[in-house]
Amino acid sequence: MRQTACALVALLVVCSVSQAAKIRGEYLESRTCDVYTGPCFANAEMELAGKEALMAWKVEQGTWNNISLNGLGVAVVVTSQGTLGDDGVFGMKPGKTKAVILVDENASKPQRDALVAFAKDSAKGLAKNVTSVQSVPFELKNDHLSGNGIFKAGEIAKIETRGLRKGDCVCTNETVFYKPLTKIYDSSAAYSKTLSFTGEGLNNKFTNHELRSSFLGTFRK
Repeated sequence: MRQTACALVALLVVCSVSQAAKIRGEYLESRTCDVYTGPCFANAEMELAGKEALMAWKVEQGTWNNISLNGLGVAVVVTSQGTLGDDGVFGMKPGKTKAVILVDENASKPQRDALVAFAKDSAKGLAKNVTSVQSVPFELKNDHLSGNGIFKAGEIAKIETRGLRKGDCVCTNETVFYKPLTKIYDSSAAYSKTLSFTGEGLNNKFTNHELRSSFLGTFRK
């Protein structure tokens, strides 16, 4: 009986949080350096790798600036002078950044504006210098149990992940060295099978494979 009561309380808490959030959905992020790694590997990559990132949000339900964004998505592609990241103790100093915002092509003009505003708010300082806003076909699907995630923005941007495996540990001292670049929930690190951006607006195109560089998560605000 006591266990049943506790379960009901927990369910009520989850429901109240979901109802309080004005917008919620899925999140997928990938970087050009390992985020799940040992300190020695991370130290070797600092200021050399991790200067690019792709952050993508898919709205399940909710509004931003009083505009409904149900089922729509937005992504931010970032490049910087230095390594992007925060290990929870020492924040990196990325220097100047540039960003491109990719907006779901199914969005109306008001929805497009709201998605851009949401992305800028969520990405914080990483989206201060936006060079381009582009409408794209948008797909984002996460399977949190398996660690499989997929994001596609037409032919110009892609993330594909799988769950981390025992064989992905190299030094046996791995941990989540870097935090996600934005506030998310249900966060888990994942193995990046592919990360790519081949679009315009950043003077920087990148394609990476086989890195421990992604995060799956959910968001709510």
